[in-house]
Amino acid sequence: MDNNAFKTVIVGVQMLFVAFGALVLVPLLTGLDPSIALFTAGAGTLLFQFITKRKVPVFLASSFAFIAPIQYGMKHFGVAKTLGGLTCAGLIYLLFAFLVKKGGVKAIEKYLPPIVTGPVIMVIGLKLAPVAVKMAKSFDGSGNFDTKAMFLSMISLITAIFVVMYGKRILSLIPILTGIFVGYVFALIMGVVNFDPVTNAKWFSIPWVEALKNGSYAFPQFDISAIMYIVPVAIAPAIEHVGDVLAISSVTGKNYLEEPGLHRTLTGDGLATAFAAILGGPPNTTYSEVTGAVALTRAFNPVYMTIASITAIILSFFGKLGAILKTIPVPVMGGILILLFGMIAAIGVGTLVRNNVNMAKSRNLVIASVVLVVGIGDMVISVGRISLGGIGLAGIVGIILNAILPEGE
Repeated sequence: MDNNAFKTVIVGVQMLFVAFGALVLVPLLTGLDPSIALFTAGAGTLLFQFITKRKVPVFLASSFAFIAPIQYGMKHFGVAKTLGGLTCAGLIYLLFAFLVKKGGVKAIEKYLPPIVTGPVIMVIGLKLAPVAVKMAKSFDGSGNFDTKAMFLSMISLITAIFVVMYGKRILSLIPILTGIFVGYVFALIMGVVNFDPVTNAKWFSIPWVEALKNGSYAFPQFDISAIMYIVPVAIAPAIEHVGDVLAISSVTGKNYLEEPGLHRTLTGDGLATAFAAILGGPPNTTYSEVTGAVALTRAFNPVYMTIASITAIILSFFGKLGAILKTIPVPVMGGILILLFGMIAAIGVGTLVRNNVNMAKSRNLVIASVVLVVGIGDMVISVGRISLGGIGLAGIVGIILNAILPEGE
């Protein structure tokens, strides 16, 4: 391998390194398999590249927007029906792609303006806040206060904050990974890491075999109740997708909204999500931290994302790696999530501020207020076997209020 080829491979692998912490965090929080998530992130990115003609340098991996729906779905519907709902959520992107193809970006903005999407994004972060606090306080996620657990969670949190504020170059792009690493080192020193999963794991394994054994995978089943609960959540990440495409366009100086076209990028993202769910992985989304790495390294060639994807697929078959991820103590994750879920809510606020939404207008106050309470309060509307609630219901309520309330108020 010549020097240029070696550098290309190193930069490509580095892109996966930037995404790794967030990528594996979602399956670890929701009960899905982290090794399968690695595979579906890599395969989903390759599918995205195929649909977008390998023109957009983005990496797709686990979406945080779906954490709460997956947790609820795993508990109330089971693995198979949850994965069925997530598959349908990915296919909803095709509807958004059709709207964009016919009416341009304004077609989405008409139905999903910032006054709807901002509060919905806030709901995603705030609804998960109790989960983060319970994980930070205890080793089993119950919320029963444990001094050691709080110490570990605060170490992880403080490290992540320090890296966000003062990290330089590539370090600034991996606050999640750095926080987990430092927290894990302290957990090792304190002797609270259980290595049984690593001892029992094989060096090489097929992730689905292990996942079927431990109940973290089942072939998707399509249940109307699970579908109606999960599908509306796709509203928020679809809007986030538009922002990410604009961001990577700004970084590279190319207009990806025009070529290959937003309709193609939405289609690629949606099919990658549906494909991931069928295989047992969490929904995919474009990763802003990888876009940041592209800006920092000026690695504009999509081949780097191809290398990152292939590396993720290869690593997914290393059984020991998946087992090591499962040894990360709960409070280490909890500390990171205090920052992460808060940042999601703050991004929602930022959406309102950046778009100069006038919150002095009664109309905007009404929409934001109702969306927040319906979503955070977990209101559920049931008709027969069909239930609609939580984040999804909040999004639909926001769309309806935006459509019926007069603009002038």
